[in-house]
Amino acid sequence: MNRPDQGLRFHGDAVARPGQLDFAVNVMPGSPPEWLRDALQDGLSRAAAYPDEGPATAAVAARHGRSAKEVVLLNGSAEAFWLLAQVLRPRLAVVVAPSFTEPEAALQAAGQRMQRVWRKPDNFQLDPGAVPADADLVVTGNPNNPTGSLDPATTLAELTRPGRVLVVDEAFMEFTPGETQSLAGRGDLPGLVVVRSLTKLWGLAGIRAGYLFAPAPIASALRAARQPWSVNGLACAALAAWANQAAGHTAHRVQELTTTRERLTAALALLPGVRVWPSAANFLLLQVPNGPAVLADLAQHGIAVRPCHSFPGLSQDHLRVAVRDPADNQRLIDGFHEALSQ
Repeated sequence: MNRPDQGLRFHGDAVARPGQLDFAVNVMPGSPPEWLRDALQDGLSRAAAYPDEGPATAAVAARHGRSAKEVVLLNGSAEAFWLLAQVLRPRLAVVVAPSFTEPEAALQAAGQRMQRVWRKPDNFQLDPGAVPADADLVVTGNPNNPTGSLDPATTLAELTRPGRVLVVDEAFMEFTPGETQSLAGRGDLPGLVVVRSLTKLWGLAGIRAGYLFAPAPIASALRAARQPWSVNGLACAALAAWANQAAGHTAHRVQELTTTRERLTAALALLPGVRVWPSAANFLLLQVPNGPAVLADLAQHGIAVRPCHSFPGLSQDHLRVAVRDPADNQRLIDGFHEALSQ
């Protein structure tokens, strides 16, 4: 196995230091809601037993109207990209950039032939015509990280065809009201793999709970490549509880986040020299003058944000900030005012 570019393996959790206000990690802060904590406690009561993926698999399949044969539970959604890189043998893999870097790192590590296709620089939308016709593996995110852009489901569907696997990372799709652009329910599209995560909206980064949908033959091959019991009992409990209960709790959580995000977007856009891109997720991509100096000044004031130069296609002047509660967001705005006035 080859060694991937280590810059691709840099993530927001490496930025924040103890005591800092963390805008670098794009996970909803705080404890999971009570119904999810109860499920985790129930899972903990069965910690002596080996994990049983069956109930969670069935619940996730039913939630999206899919067959259980098309579901693969994951030790965090990032596991999907490493499994796919090991199992698939594409002639030409395409990664749409800038985007979450683990798919590219996984392909590099597996020694796969790969090229990048760039999103449009003005609005970071995907141009299907830019994807080579002979690409037999295409990986993209929707909503995309770190740009926050949301591609229409119809645009992504254009990329599916016999003989090609299209992987859509929907780790942030729950942040979009009604999930109208999700492809998770589309079992009719050839070669479509949709990757999902509980980490972002429900604050479960430490539990590592994700899943994917794929045509049954691909799903079977991915399951065969995993180590035994790779999804722990707490993750299985969380996935089952989420699939059965989250629908009634999601809308309010998303509406709160959407309102807070729009207010933060408007406030940051007023800062001198700052560009803010619209986002469909729980983070915003910014471009600032003299990014390294701004980053350092924010850190001195106890604020951590995500530098984006490790994302291919972005520069040291690009920063990503998570959306927090209004009081913390105001501290971020004040910190930017201070940093930009230096």
